[in-house]
Amino acid sequence: MAKPTELHEGLKGVVIAESTICFIDGQRGVLRYRGYDIGDLARHSTYEETAFLLLYGELPTREELDRFSQDLKAQRALSPAELKILQALPASAAPMDVLRTMVSAIALFDPQADDPKPKPKEEEEANRRKALKLIAKMPTILAAHDRLRRDLKPLAPQEGLSHAANFLFMLSGKEPDETSARTFDVCLILHADHGFNASTFAARVTASTLSDLYSAITSAIGTLKGPLHGGANTQVIEMLQAIGSTQNVRPYIEGVLARKERVWGMGHRVYKTKDPRAIILQALIEGLAEVRGHHPLYDIARAVEQVGTELLGPKGVYPNVDFYSAVIYHMLGIPKELFTPIFAMARVSGWAAHVLEQYGHNVLIRPKEDYRGPQEQRYIPIEERSP
Repeated sequence: MAKPTELHEGLKGVVIAESTICFIDGQRGVLRYRGYDIGDLARHSTYEETAFLLLYGELPTREELDRFSQDLKAQRALSPAELKILQALPASAAPMDVLRTMVSAIALFDPQADDPKPKPKEEEEANRRKALKLIAKMPTILAAHDRLRRDLKPLAPQEGLSHAANFLFMLSGKEPDETSARTFDVCLILHADHGFNASTFAARVTASTLSDLYSAITSAIGTLKGPLHGGANTQVIEMLQAIGSTQNVRPYIEGVLARKERVWGMGHRVYKTKDPRAIILQALIEGLAEVRGHHPLYDIARAVEQVGTELLGPKGVYPNVDFYSAVIYHMLGIPKELFTPIFAMARVSGWAAHVLEQYGHNVLIRPKEDYRGPQEQRYIPIEERSP
């Protein structure tokens, strides 16, 4: 008799590969990119520098960062053909669906999209160039589509603005103040990578077949779309708006728990303490409020955290990155439909780093299943089957 298969639903606790990209200690609330603590990166780095770190494995020199930033700026604009495709998509289409479609479309205009290179180093650099193109273009795609669905003309990227500030400009038509731009920049840093999460794992599975980088990123976007992954931040803002006031928080949360439903933005598959990214984001809200004004949703969010932690903390359930990023995006005037696409816009640098790592030490990812269906059934001709 065959030995029973040990089942790990959702691959929980299963180590499938070694990685040098991201370290997480969920018990202590530690997150590091390439060994650098997320708090240090949030205080001192920029998204451009963080993207370089993820893609190249080390912090850049000033010259390297300047060149990398200039390369990003040079790739931001959509080509006439790319813009024509974007304009042909339904204005009612969900931004995540548009982003997924446009990443696939961009690949069609890259003559090296699926071109194998004779030397590993050349192939790695070619894939970095593809990654840089996607990092640069995804903000332009999202901002242009948002303006098109509001019957506004898309705005061209601005040469003198940072990655974060340029997105906010293309969205609103106004250059953001320094605090707003820096706050959004840190949000992008915090979302840039997070180990073998569902979307990153999807990208690595696709890459493990030796499919191209564009296909791997498309797989990741489709995975991130789900409300149990990237879609949770949209659910957070809807929950806070539904609660309406701090007086309603306790009965609302108690009702959610009584119905065995999810408190959006609370809990994480990895962290058993407060998500370190949530701590950083909460501190950013204080500074943003000085520029944008105090927002009542923040008061509701703090009350939800207090009640949620009281009721769920003993189970290791605390606020995650979605909880306060949703509040920040709302304060910045970003439509909630863009919350998850912004997650993708930031995470693409991490996805690409993992795809490169997968290519470098590739093994086809092919887990087993525990089959529980019928055994050795006899085929019955269709004329003899009972209705």
